[in-house]
Amino acid sequence: MMFHEMNEKDVEKVLNTNAKLGLTPKEVEKKRKQFGWNELDEGEKQSALLLFISQFKDFMVLVLLGATLVSGFLGEYIDAIAIIAIVLINGFLGYFQERKAEKSLQALKEMSAPQVTVLRDGKWLKIMSREVVVGDILRFSSGDRIGADLRIIQANNLEIEESALTGESIPSVKSTEIITKKDVGLGDMNNMAFMGTMVTRGNGIGIVTGIGMKTAMGEIAHMIQNADVMETPLQRRLEQLGKILIIVALLLTLLVVVVGVVHGHDVYSMFLAGVSLAVAAIPEGLPAIVTVALSLGVQRMIRKNAIVRKLPAVETLGCASVICSDKTGTMTQNKMTVTHIWSGGKSWSVTGTGYNPKGGFYEKENEIKPQSEKSLYQLLTFGLLCNHAELKMREKDFYLDGDPTDGALLVSAMKAGLTRESLLGQFTIEKEFPFDSTRKMMSVVVRDKNNRRFVITKGAPDVLIGLCESILWEGKQVLFHHEYKNETQKTIEMLAGKALRNIAIAFKPIDNQTQILSEEEAEKDLIFIGLQGMIDPPRPEVKQAIQECKEAGIKTVMITGDHVITAKAIAKELGILQSNSKVLDGQALNNMNVEELENIVDDVSVFARVSPEHKLKIVKALQNRGHIVAMTGDGVNDAPAIKSADIGISMGITGTDVAKESSSLILLDDNFATIKAAIKEGRNIYENIRKFIRYLLASNVGEILVMLFAMILYLPLPLVPIQILWVNLVTDGLPAMALGLDQPEDNVMKRKPRHPKEGVFARGLGWKVISRGFLIGIATIIAFITVYHQHPDNLAYAQTIAFATLVLAQLIHVFDCRSERSIFSRNPFGNLFLVGAVLSSIILMVGVIYIPSLQPIFHTVPIIPRDWLLILGMSSIPTFMLAGSLFIRKKE
Repeated sequence: MMFHEMNEKDVEKVLNTNAKLGLTPKEVEKKRKQFGWNELDEGEKQSALLLFISQFKDFMVLVLLGATLVSGFLGEYIDAIAIIAIVLINGFLGYFQERKAEKSLQALKEMSAPQVTVLRDGKWLKIMSREVVVGDILRFSSGDRIGADLRIIQANNLEIEESALTGESIPSVKSTEIITKKDVGLGDMNNMAFMGTMVTRGNGIGIVTGIGMKTAMGEIAHMIQNADVMETPLQRRLEQLGKILIIVALLLTLLVVVVGVVHGHDVYSMFLAGVSLAVAAIPEGLPAIVTVALSLGVQRMIRKNAIVRKLPAVETLGCASVICSDKTGTMTQNKMTVTHIWSGGKSWSVTGTGYNPKGGFYEKENEIKPQSEKSLYQLLTFGLLCNHAELKMREKDFYLDGDPTDGALLVSAMKAGLTRESLLGQFTIEKEFPFDSTRKMMSVVVRDKNNRRFVITKGAPDVLIGLCESILWEGKQVLFHHEYKNETQKTIEMLAGKALRNIAIAFKPIDNQTQILSEEEAEKDLIFIGLQGMIDPPRPEVKQAIQECKEAGIKTVMITGDHVITAKAIAKELGILQSNSKVLDGQALNNMNVEELENIVDDVSVFARVSPEHKLKIVKALQNRGHIVAMTGDGVNDAPAIKSADIGISMGITGTDVAKESSSLILLDDNFATIKAAIKEGRNIYENIRKFIRYLLASNVGEILVMLFAMILYLPLPLVPIQILWVNLVTDGLPAMALGLDQPEDNVMKRKPRHPKEGVFARGLGWKVISRGFLIGIATIIAFITVYHQHPDNLAYAQTIAFATLVLAQLIHVFDCRSERSIFSRNPFGNLFLVGAVLSSIILMVGVIYIPSLQPIFHTVPIIPRDWLLILGMSSIPTFMLAGSLFIRKKE
């Protein structure tokens, strides 16, 4: 039997404690030995050294380190130093990212109460929360953070805010009553209090039932420790690319050795030549350029109110196929707002959302002045008098000090021009009967300026109806007959069907001699005025963002701790819940394993009344179905699922530290619409990465083939090692980085997400790399042969021609890489950074050829003007020959 199913005496017996005296020091010591300290485990921490070393386990990095050894062996020390520098830079970047990323459990620990009030040996003491043991008796009141999991044994107007655990925006009303219902979630355990939650009203006493890792918060900590950290699609693609490159390098080495030996060259010289080609096959700048592209994306994301904590997250979000979003505070404003009012047979809608007291009152479609409707104005006035909330300003924005329900009633009254100050000038509050979870009501006794006295009561409609003998109907007080009660009940059900939380308000006049001494005397024979229906409204921009995500082939799933009716209503309003969509609640999820959930998860759009375990199960089921899952949220309860998702997104304003530390992306404005901008940015970054992979590899294929063709044709090497290094680091590097700044194409948010198993070379990229690389190699070797036959005694001049042809062919080809279709489909000046990079590379090439002090280093000689025509002609062929044919075919 669970503690919420037991009475106070049974809990005392099971935990061997005394609710009136507490534990003795001996009992505390015994229990501490048995259960340990009240703190969360952090798990095993990886040392800084091991974390740094782990950055060099990536396959591509190992390939580069191998290239470093080969370069050093061949005496190409500049090449080796350049590769080591790139590897170290990437290693440090990864190290510092990970050092910041694993703070989730520390943030969880900070959510535990630093001090609690405990009963020991009949005396109330203040102790550190870590000293609490199972069986301790804790006392708590408004403003306190609960220090352990408790079975509540005394509750006075007690409400506890549990949104970080349950996702519910409204504080949970607590009681001491036994819960007999089976399979209840945390949000429905009204006789329990949980570590890390906050008391918002009243006070209480509870018996500690769980500490440390044996609490609801501890279960989340355990899930965070054991959550699988998913490898991102980009990391998988780069690993795939690294394996392909090393295989190509080995095959080329073997091919060159075999060809050279067959043609009569000695084995040793052919081996060295083959290894040189293998080094040329590895694009040393690729990891650095990928990091730079992602970093540039991060800077753009910051300008769009999103902070990226893990670089690959930007790219991963670009291929997300499902966004699992928490409702409260993410899709909604987390600000209870009155939207409908009913009184005496008439209904009004109220405009305006949140805590801004601007809005209007409408009867059907016609705006009315609340003062013109007596019962409406009276309902608003009494709702404000029976109220403790205050509206305050902070940085030009309104915020609430008080209960969210009171806040909604306060703001609706202020929209009618009423203020607490003006009412307290007309009414005097003589007595108050505070809200009680058993009565589900609050009452005040007031006197107006004409010396008339009233009792004003607000509370749950189903309870208040039974205490009213009259009702205001069409401006008149009439007996609350069956027909009026039926009509009122229908209205309550209608508003509840719209997911509105209803608050009823009633009153009764009393004479000056009547003494109201108890709630029973105050809350009987009342006159029912009406209802105010309120909801936590959706953010206005979220609906459009969800629609745009839908057009981009991305499904949005709402996951919330709220009730099914509320979740369905919000989901329908936002366009998440379609006619063929399913809704699952926590109880249904309890009865399913991950495999069973997988079978239906694609049809479900709303999950309601869920627990942290459920969220994790949902993410796993979607991932097992092949989806790339983005999980958004702001509470502690979201953290495990955020960490396990392909990309975790937390809220910057309302998000807990735990959620932020578990996430890859933080939304500074807590705006779901920012996710859409992030998706667009992520898609563009991936396309830009494909562009410069295409450019780098086509260029490297061209370099390899130039040298391979020369071997096969018994020619001297057309490029010396320093020239290959120069091309790899300068000509390849600058334009490739500029490609990372390319703007997205117009239809980027009209495409479906790419398949998570799509390789880097998908959509024809492999053919483009090979075909362009082949043509670059052919054009360069033709230019080399032409000049070499003209000047057989001047190898350096022919090598310089080959060097210039290769560089220009690559610089022209980079403009072709901007589009999936052809060089003619995009404006070449659409990326001015690329234009600048190409001009810079041309200037550097000219400097290497014509500056005398650089010529000995790079083995170049000046080129006569006439031969530049040959260079320009040959370097244009690779791009314009294929692009031109594709353009002509498209026109036909």
